[in-house]
Amino acid sequence: MPDNAIMKIGYGLYIITSRSGDRHNAMIGNAVMQVGLNPDRLAVSISKTAYSHDIIRSDGRMNICILSESAPFEVFERFGFSSGRDRDKLAGVELSTSENSLAYFPQYSNSFISLEVEDYIDLGSHGMFICTVTEERVISSERTMTYSYYHENVKPKPAAKPGPKGWVCSICGYVYEGEELPDDFICPWCNHGKEAFEPLK
Repeated sequence: MPDNAIMKIGYGLYIITSRSGDRHNAMIGNAVMQVGLNPDRLAVSISKTAYSHDIIRSDGRMNICILSESAPFEVFERFGFSSGRDRDKLAGVELSTSENSLAYFPQYSNSFISLEVEDYIDLGSHGMFICTVTEERVISSERTMTYSYYHENVKPKPAAKPGPKGWVCSICGYVYEGEELPDDFICPWCNHGKEAFEPLK
């Protein structure tokens, strides 16, 4: 898919929380949508490789914390770049819990929704949970973070690679690559000496 039009679809970003026994878990997700009304129903699609998928499949509950634009990159590092199978992502975090005893994050979210799973659809790589809303709360009026906003404003940009070091002839534009220009260097294009060269910027 060379043009990858799917990446042009708009997405929000969420912390999806779950719980197995006394242990809380959380992950970053982007596939959440309303699919029904009266009662409100949401569909949440989660990769089968995610630890959260297995917990929610077993427990039947989750919270969707709708991230605001002020959420820092550290939130994505903590909850999105590792698996709850390998580490306790919530170790040392002071938790707020909703009526269903699952965690939510008022400092990073503008609202949260508690869900109870009604149905499950196997989509191959992902499982889709069809859920009813059991609680919802607006926390702030901050704008919801979108996937595009995350990439443009939150995710760190890769460090610029340093260009080649060298010297450029101010007369003809010939480039000599190297740390130092020899004192007796003569430009092979215009025959000017070292005094005509300037450092590459």
